[in-house]
Parts: sequence; C-alpha cells; structure tokens
Amino acid sequence: MEGPIVKYSMVILATARWAYRPRGRPDPEACYPVRPERQRLSLASLLLLECRASWFGVNFMSLDARPRGFAARVNDIEPFRVVEVLERATQLSAAGVDVVHMAAGEPDFATAAPIIEAGRAALARGETQYSQAAGIPQLREALSQHYAERYGLEVPPARIMVTPGASGALLLIAALLMNPGDGMLMTDPGYPCNRHFMRLVEGQGQLVPVGAASRYQLSGALVDAHWQPNTIGAMVASPANPTGTALSRAELTALSAAVRARGGHLLVDEIYHGLCYDFDAPSVLEVDPDAFVINSFSKYFGMTGWRLGWLVAPEAAVAEMEKMAQNFFISMSTMAQHAALAGFEPQTLEILEERRAIFRQRRDFLLPAVQSLGFDVPCQPEGAFYIYADASRFTQDSQAFCLSLLEQHGVALTPGLDFGHARANEHLRFSYTTGMDRLEAAVERLSRVLS
Repeated sequence: MEGPIVKYSMVILATARWAYRPRGRPDPEACYPVRPERQRLSLASLLLLECRASWFGVNFMSLDARPRGFAARVNDIEPFRVVEVLERATQLSAAGVDVVHMAAGEPDFATAAPIIEAGRAALARGETQYSQAAGIPQLREALSQHYAERYGLEVPPARIMVTPGASGALLLIAALLMNPGDGMLMTDPGYPCNRHFMRLVEGQGQLVPVGAASRYQLSGALVDAHWQPNTIGAMVASPANPTGTALSRAELTALSAAVRARGGHLLVDEIYHGLCYDFDAPSVLEVDPDAFVINSFSKYFGMTGWRLGWLVAPEAAVAEMEKMAQNFFISMSTMAQHAALAGFEPQTLEILEERRAIFRQRRDFLLPAVQSLGFDVPCQPEGAFYIYADASRFTQDSQAFCLSLLEQHGVALTPGLDFGHARANEHLRFSYTTGMDRLEAAVERLSRVLS
C-alpha cells in the first residue's frame, strides 16, 4: 500500500502547489512556489484534509485556494504606499512637528464659495433623494455646454454620464470593455488605480515603461511595439499623474490611429484639464469622437470630497453603462450634482482661473529649485500639480528616502513605487499643493540635507 499512498499524496501535494500559486504575477519565479505558510503542510495533513473534505462531498483537488477566504484579486491590488507617508505626517503634525505636506494629490484650496452656496441651497430645497443613474439632466446639459465653450465640440448630453468621482467612471468603462484576461496598455509610471480597476474586472493593465524620450506618455510607436494578442486598447492621461506631461493634438491623433488600426479602444483621463500652464491641452474628442473620456470635478473645480466625476462615451455605450450604474451606485450625491452646476458660472470660473495662476507660480518656483538641489527632471510638467523627479543621485530606495525626509526633516513626498515599477525606486513625486511659503521652507530644508 505504501506505493499508492505515496503516489496519491504526491498528486494532492502537486495540486495544492498549483492551487496555492500566486496568480496574476508576471515574474515567472513567483508562479511556482507555494506560499511560505503552505509549505508547512505535511503529506499527512494534506491527506487528512482530503479525507475530511470527502466526507462532505467536496473534492479538495478542485478547490481554488483563497487566502483567508478572500478572492485572489485582492492580492494583486496594491495599497497606496503614500498612505504610510501621509499617516506618519499626520501623526507628526499632531505631535507638534512642523511638516511641509507635499505628498497628497489634492488642491489645498477649499471648494469655491459659489459651489458651496449652491450645495447649501440644494439642501435647503430638499434635493436629497436619488437622482437618475446617469446624473441630473441639468448637469449633463451643463457639461455638454462646457465642451462647446472650451473645446468647440458638440457633445450631446446623451453621451455624458455623471459618476461618483473619476473612479466611478473608470469602473464603468472597465466593466463595459474588459473580458477576463483582456489587457489594456498603460504607462509605467502612471496612476496606479488604473491597472487595479482592470484587475478588479479580471482584466490586466499592461504596463509600458516610458521615459523622457516619449515625455512619459504612450505614443503610436509604443502602441505598435507593445500590443499583445489579448490587448483591447490603450489608456493615457493628459496631463498625467505623476509627471504632469500633456499630449498635443498631433500626439493624440497618432495614438488614436495606432489603436484604431488594431480595432482597439482609446481611453483618456482628462481630469487635470483646466490645470495646464503652457498650453491648453486638447481633448481627445477633437481627434477621435469614439474615444472614452474620464474627467472629474475634483482637480480644476476643487471638489475632491464631493466625489463627483463624469465620462464621455459613444451613445450606445452610455446605455449599457447606465444599466451598470443603476446596479453599482444607484445614483451620485444629488446635492453635490446641484452644487457642481455653479462650477460653470462666470464668477466661479474667475476664482478657478486665479487658482490656476497660483499653481503655475508654484510650479515655476519649485521646478528650478528641485533641479538645483540635484534632482533630474528631464521633462517640464505642463499641467496638473506634480513634479516627477529622478532621485538616483541620492537614493536607490525612494520609499525609505521619503520616510527619512519626513522623520528627520519634516518634508512629506511621495515615493515612485506608488506609480509603477520602471525605475520606481529611483523616483519621487513633489506635489505643489501647498502655499509658496511652505514650498520655500521645504526647499530650504532639502538644501541643508542634500547639499
């Protein structure tokens, strides 16, 4: 009997090794070994587990192992590493330490007063019930008019959906387009949630390492070089987080042509539109009316905590996404939608343009200061409120470097690992979402330690 028992045990062990494999990992070395805690299982334990399972009519060998009972996708969705920095910065500030906060990607200005007043008025009128899943008609009309006035585009309200933040827009688009195993090209570095939304719907973000040669953006040539059999599209951001670079009309045209040639979908994150300093970034809809656009009231409109965004898509796609929104969200915050209507009023736009000028002033101060400290910034950020800097002169571990700067010098920055894998340990992000006096203080502190 020893032979059959050993053989059966080895079959179970081999099955366990397969079931407990890490999934969704491109590193071939990570695809075979079992997790350390599983290595402690003896053959006897596995046989006993199989026997106990068989008592209940369950085939152990068919079970898909789940750590702690959670789905495998949970392992593949990485946390924001900047959260560790932010939490520690908050602790230090609460303890009386003077911290210069340059880590969070959020405007430091409060929401403009006309928007706040519009929200209060909506509450006073009792605008507190569910809205339509695609957004209140007034806001969809206002967004349509926004495209006409800012871009000279005719975008019917029927192609626009209001969403719970830009994240809600990306979730709907990912759920609409991605089948299990499908891939979406995107930049590395880039906003990390993009690839995680693809993983959530059982797709994958196909990261393309980009650098100064392409201004940290995808190009038609890069799409040609990296398109794979399971690729269904490409996603870019213009202006981009963390680099601040924006795509020109010609670059968008070439990118669209490359994706269309393969029958793919083009997704463009335009949430930093309105926060461009050297030129007004064109919308991809100017060159590709069938592209999917993601936008938000968070950045230019300064409504981060209101959690309101929108998307533009082909009309037939909106009908399908509205069906999903009914199930996923029911509706967005009704009072926030009524408040957002005030964002398009002339007095509000005047305030927002004044803030854009302040952001530009900050960029124009911080960029040369960062470069004079020894950081390499090969591409000038044209929008958003970030500087993505090469810190390899000082460190090969930007996570530890950022934590050290915080603990010892009270400067909070974001490590490059939050944005991908391509030379991420050598990079960090400066966010100029704080006043000039605080930026000057940060530069002075960094000068002392890095000189």
